[in-house]
Amino acid sequence: MLRHDLPGHGDSPLPEEPVTVESIARAVLELLDELEERTTSFCGISLGGMVGMWLGANAPGRVERLVLACTGASLGTPQLYAERAALVRAEGTAVTLAGARERWFTPGFADSPEARRILDDLAATPSEGYAACCEAVGAFDFRARLPEIVPPTLVVYGEDDPVTPSSVVADLSGGIPDSRCVGIPAAAHLANVEQPEAFAAAVLSHLGERAAG
Repeated sequence: MLRHDLPGHGDSPLPEEPVTVESIARAVLELLDELEERTTSFCGISLGGMVGMWLGANAPGRVERLVLACTGASLGTPQLYAERAALVRAEGTAVTLAGARERWFTPGFADSPEARRILDDLAATPSEGYAACCEAVGAFDFRARLPEIVPPTLVVYGEDDPVTPSSVVADLSGGIPDSRCVGIPAAAHLANVEQPEAFAAAVLSHLGERAAG
């Protein structure tokens, strides 16, 4: 299994140019080339799911199976994300913690050690990295291109996720020709953190269909 950091997150350097979903996806392809991995299955969460959509439509020969988790073909508005990016650049990522806590976790989970660990990581993320990725989300609208996604696709969502309401999930799953949808109960936007066993079971079941085939 290979995990990669978004631009300006973790050990990835701060972006020197504007970040887009396409630029992140092309960096993923470059990483696979560097590792001499011709094909892979891809699981992306939130912004990572947008990257998966781009790959599934633009590089389908590189993606065997696709998991789009807690994401949408378009989320919010460009203005919302531009304002969030400007706020973070002015005041730092700590200013987003209260809102992230409400969006990412259900109330019963928001004070757990796992949730606090994720929020601590957010607070430690460089402002420019987070802001640049906010702008990438705000600029992304893949709704018209969903029918171009080729790989068999699993759409996973948290049933209590305010970021991806039922209309967003339905548009995403319904627009992809070869897709199915699984809801994770008692989970908000980071369903993989809040309900890891249920999330992993859904993903592994989807990937297992490749092995069975």
